[in-house]
Amino acid sequence: MKKLIVSFKSPSKALGAFNKAYKEAKKGKLKGQHYEIAFDNKKDYGKFVKNIDILISIKHLNPDSVYDLAKMLNKDQSNLNKIISFFESYGIVQVKEAKINNRIAKKPVVDYKKIEFDLEAA
Repeated sequence: MKKLIVSFKSPSKALGAFNKAYKEAKKGKLKGQHYEIAFDNKKDYGKFVKNIDILISIKHLNPDSVYDLAKMLNKDQSNLNKIISFFESYGIVQVKEAKINNRIAKKPVVDYKKIEFDLEAA
C-alpha cells in the first residue's frame, strides 16, 4: 500500500529528518515505501488540507480529464487546474495525457491509498 505522510515542519527539522532517512536508506534499514511531504509554511499546508477532497475525488471518481472532474464536482475548471497544479508540484498528483475522442486530455491520477498526518512534527 502506497502511503503519504503529511507534516508541517520548520526547514531545519525537515532537513534533519531527510538526513536521518537518507542515512537509514544507505544502511538498508528503511522498510517499505515511504513518501512524506513536510510543508514549511502554513499557507501551503492549509491549502493542502482545504483541498484534500479533490484528492479523494480523483482517487474514487477516476475522471478521464480535469474537465470531467470539474463537471463531476460542479467546480470551475480554471480553479481546479490551479489546485491540481499545486498538488502536482508536490508530487501528490500526476497529470497524464490521454487520448479521448481524438483529443488529448489531462488525466489527474492519485497513486496513494492512504494519507496520514504527522502532528508531532511541528
